[in-house]
Amino acid sequence: MRSEVGSARTILKLRVLPLLFLVPAVTILAASSAAGSEESYRSALLEEAFRAELHRDPYWHTLLHYKKGTFGGRSLVDDPDFFLAENGKREPKAEMEATIRSLFMPAADGERHPVCRFPARFEWLKERLSIDESRLPVPACAPFEELMERIRPESVTLIFPTSYMNSPASMYGHTLLTVRTAYASDLLSYAINYSAITDETFGLFYIAKGLLGLYEGYFSILPYYAKLQEYRDVNDRDIWEYSLNLDGDEVRRLLLHMYELQDIYSDYFFFSENCSYNLLFLLDAARPGLRLTDECAWWVIPLDTIREIKKAGLIGEIVYRPSKSTRVKHLASSLPPDRRKDALEIARGALEPDRFAAQEFPADEKIRTVDLAAEYLQYQYSKKELPKEQYVGRFLGALEARSSLGEAEEPRDSIPPPGRPDEGHRSNRIAAGFGFVEDRPFQEIRLRPAYHALIDNASGYKRGSQIVFLDAAIRYRMLDRKLELESIDLIDIVSIAPRDAFFKPVSWKVKTDLFRRRLENGGEHLVYRLNPGFGRAYENRVLGLWYLMLETDLHVGGALERSWSVGAGGSTGLFKDATGWWNLHLFAKDLYHRLGDRDNLFSAGLEQNFRIGADTSVSLEVLVNSLHDEAVLESAARWNVFF
Repeated sequence: MRSEVGSARTILKLRVLPLLFLVPAVTILAASSAAGSEESYRSALLEEAFRAELHRDPYWHTLLHYKKGTFGGRSLVDDPDFFLAENGKREPKAEMEATIRSLFMPAADGERHPVCRFPARFEWLKERLSIDESRLPVPACAPFEELMERIRPESVTLIFPTSYMNSPASMYGHTLLTVRTAYASDLLSYAINYSAITDETFGLFYIAKGLLGLYEGYFSILPYYAKLQEYRDVNDRDIWEYSLNLDGDEVRRLLLHMYELQDIYSDYFFFSENCSYNLLFLLDAARPGLRLTDECAWWVIPLDTIREIKKAGLIGEIVYRPSKSTRVKHLASSLPPDRRKDALEIARGALEPDRFAAQEFPADEKIRTVDLAAEYLQYQYSKKELPKEQYVGRFLGALEARSSLGEAEEPRDSIPPPGRPDEGHRSNRIAAGFGFVEDRPFQEIRLRPAYHALIDNASGYKRGSQIVFLDAAIRYRMLDRKLELESIDLIDIVSIAPRDAFFKPVSWKVKTDLFRRRLENGGEHLVYRLNPGFGRAYENRVLGLWYLMLETDLHVGGALERSWSVGAGGSTGLFKDATGWWNLHLFAKDLYHRLGDRDNLFSAGLEQNFRIGADTSVSLEVLVNSLHDEAVLESAARWNVFF
């Protein structure tokens, strides 16, 4: 019996044994066949991509941020994680091959598959090569699709917070995008922002590192209301919103590219690869063929990018959102001085709002006074100038008094918008003119890459601000038949902010330049100058904006007797926007140099600018410069063209 069982087992083993080898063999053959099929499909896709030269397609270059430079093409993205090929930063063909191969990689736990790392590349290649998703290990980026289903994006708006003079990176303004969803109001939209990451607090290092590209710039997504509060309420910046007429497919492409730029950095340069320039890549990705990034010069100013977007026909409705400080100033300007004082007393807690409301004033005047007090309390709290306990008590008191006064005759939000930034003069300026130094005539050419001078037409710009970089003047002295560099303003920034009962800003300036200084022997030589100052400014409805500043002055030059001189003194001036087309600036400055070369430098003058068109003006200038007890009169007329 045991022998029969043994025989049966032997027979079973003999029959099963081949099967044990056969199954793996079939599996291996099937896998080999599948692998061969996969390899064959992948090779066919690569062959088709190379045949169609997709790596030369402008849209592929947009997705990889490739630009031609002095030393050949390269991606402006500097994060190695953005590239799959070792030489992907400089070789779009290698990066395309690596991307196509990566689509066939098996999914790994804890890692994002390339389909999800680069969903915009995947969608574009899928469309151009008709890729069969069923033959890929990861046929789609599920997290991105879930995100789209969750937020249901509907439209995109370009946001322009105006300039913030106390931040070097924001002096030209800033741009960001918001994505409006089907579920929320505009204020609950998502804001897409690109900015440099830094904790640098020392101003000079901050500027130097920004100029040299030593910061890393990242895209981020935040609730729009948080950015709005930061810009509008804390930084006192008016906001302009430009809705973009992107359709659903274009919004999706924009978000696909944004998704693959998460946690990816590029070196941030203040004047070229900055917030506004990198934002244009998202719009280029949204609408193939735009190529907005190709329209930018080496010097990218946010306002210029808005004009390019407008020129491309993308801009629809435009909305103005005044800052909290603008709202306070507007309300204050509509009240007599006594009511402005009452509003301040309410905000300071020195006057009970209900007691004020019971007084015998016109109802509308009382409403605007209490509204002003409430706005100013909100402003102080957002600026952290008021503790929460005091804010809550006073603000609620103002609201209670306000509710007892009924409806206002005019809505509080009806603040007339100022000139639109995109309709102001362009950023670059060339000027041609002539003039006299005493009775010696000269001709002059000036070139200024950026941006806005105090005397320029202020429509669309922050009043009382000046930001000038690299303004160079070349003069031809006709009697001497000499062509010379007259001056070059490296940086010339002025912020004249008027003080009033509600706001106490400090006005300031900094100028560093090369200028032609007259010496005691009668000769003129180029001298380096650093001239900072600070002071106060006030507004008078009749006279205009006037200021008074304390200044220091450093001159360095080999032609000086001791090669340097340092002085201090003051300046005063009056700026008046006389009409919509005529600005004038009357000024005087006296500086006493008592270290190094000793001298007294006095200058006074009148500058006038007449607007001819949006990008054309004529300026007239009369100056008196006194040095070595000798006064020299100079006059000039210039034709200015902004481009």
